[in-house]
Parts: sequence; structure tokens; C-alpha cells
Amino acid sequence: MGLFRRKRGAGTDAPDRRQAAAAAAHLGEFARSRKGVEAYIEPVTTLSGTTVVFIADTGEWTRRRVADPGAARTLARKLGIPVYEAALVGYPKRMREWTRRQADGS
Repeated sequence: MGLFRRKRGAGTDAPDRRQAAAAAAHLGEFARSRKGVEAYIEPVTTLSGTTVVFIADTGEWTRRRVADPGAARTLARKLGIPVYEAALVGYPKRMREWTRRQADGS
């Protein structure tokens, strides 16, 4: 019946294999189709598990959920791109500028 089962919080749910494969495919295509891409691993939050943001040299970015920081590092290494911990180094200025331009409709 499951009335008394513990509910897992969103921050602990890892993506299933299909979701992980789709995320890896999307991130790989992003990295291959843009220049200067870097990966920024984001920490677990109460709303989501571990996520990784890929940021191109133009500031364009994409975010996907990954199983854990190790999975993000492995993917970045496989794609030959640098990887950083967002909580330690922050996000590059170009990302904020690109996001601002998108919001302004420029």
C-alpha cells in the first residue's frame, strides 16, 4: 500500500538510465557544436540532484541533471572540456551577460 514509505526528496533522485543517456547526448551535442565549452558542476539542492552547466565561449549555456559529480567529470573528460565546481569558482561573466541579453530580447 505504501502509506508509510519514506518519500525520497528531489535532491536525492538520480536520473534513470534513459534520462542520463538523453542528458549526455544533449550535452555532447552542445559541446561539439560550440567553441570554448566549459563544464560547471552544481551542487545538490532541495529541488534537484546534481546538475552540470555547459557554457560556450559566447556565454550560451545549457543545464542537465547528472547522477553525481563523478558522472559530470567523466563526461567532461570524455568530451575534452575543462570542468569546474560552480560553488567554488562561480559562473563566468559571459554566462550572465548572455542570459541578460536573452531576457532583454537583444
